[in-house]
Amino acid sequence: MNYRYIAIEGNIGAGKTTLSQLLSKHYNAKLVLEEFAENPFLTKFYENPKQYAFPLELFFLAERFKQQQELIKKNDLFQELIVSDYLFTKCLLFAKVNLPDEEYRLYQKMFDVFSQQLTPPDILIYLHAPVNKLQGNIKKRNRKFEQAIPDDYLFRIQETYTSYIKQHQIKTIYIDASNADFIYNEAHLKVITDALDKDLEQGQHYFTLP
Repeated sequence: MNYRYIAIEGNIGAGKTTLSQLLSKHYNAKLVLEEFAENPFLTKFYENPKQYAFPLELFFLAERFKQQQELIKKNDLFQELIVSDYLFTKCLLFAKVNLPDEEYRLYQKMFDVFSQQLTPPDILIYLHAPVNKLQGNIKKRNRKFEQAIPDDYLFRIQETYTSYIKQHQIKTIYIDASNADFIYNEAHLKVITDALDKDLEQGQHYFTLP
């Protein structure tokens, strides 16, 4: 496996963290998890999105940048395998959904400055699951602030991710995660590890789980 920096992405409830933890264990890799719980605006955002969207996204931008920058300072990206449960571009994609146009344009300028200082992943694993599957996973993990997320919000996030991946031709392992069970079905995890063993070209590469 030739990749040194693997990022995993997908909608809310897609299984990003679970897969990241399993791949980190499988490859004995350094695990980088998003510290979303430290965002003081997260619960407030779900209660009042219009009022708290901008500070929410600014906090995420600053925290993700700090975490990614520390990887570069420690040279972890060049010395060991990294598995992360988010892509830094996630900042921009959620901001596109959550912010009005003027705030988004301002946010995009800040994002562009930060992103130029970071190293992008070698490959992206994108977990695509239908909204009913996402809602089931959200209910199962039982984070109180997530329980009232509307289907429409998840649809908009899904569309934003897929549009971005198609437009930018990122080297992507695109997984149909409709029936994904990476913890209890070893064959599902093997689809991922087998895909990572391939010498893939730029663009999307679609894989289904047995």
